[in-house]
Amino acid sequence: MKLKRPIAALLFAGAIVGATAPVLAAKDSPLSASGLPVPRYVSLKSDHVNVRIGPTKDNDVAWVYTRAGLPVEITAEFENWRRVRDSEGAEGWVYHSLLSGRRTAVVTMKDKDELATLYESASTGAAVAARLQAGVVAQIRRCDAEWCRIIGPGFDGWIEKQRLWGVYADEQVK
Repeated sequence: MKLKRPIAALLFAGAIVGATAPVLAAKDSPLSASGLPVPRYVSLKSDHVNVRIGPTKDNDVAWVYTRAGLPVEITAEFENWRRVRDSEGAEGWVYHSLLSGRRTAVVTMKDKDELATLYESASTGAAVAARLQAGVVAQIRRCDAEWCRIIGPGFDGWIEKQRLWGVYADEQVK
């Protein structure tokens, strides 16, 4: 039986998002069979991604992601399969060709009704560029120690890194 994860659950997970951030930085992680670090963040390449209960096509589909660009964290690899975890903590296996190295993140807030401030530069003293709802998915342009520049439909600016799920606390993105 194929199940679809509700898009609302994927988009508005403010209270849960970020609770599963690992302690290790990606640069300190052991290399996997692919030669890339595990864990690491990637995004979904397609708007139809089957998530299976095990790393073969013989395993049942647990749910289907329906949003291209959604960030996921690779937590394990087995041959051409990647175990991924989403911002809500759900885990399953995805075929590697359905994943992209393009970096995206989900805006997180303690209260899902609260808005995250996006600034014109990397400072809380800068002009406000936009206010984003929890669950908004954005493309990461770059991150320094505390700030990330993100873009999306109708917005472009800097956000405090702690407001994002999809980038490690000590990770630099160039």
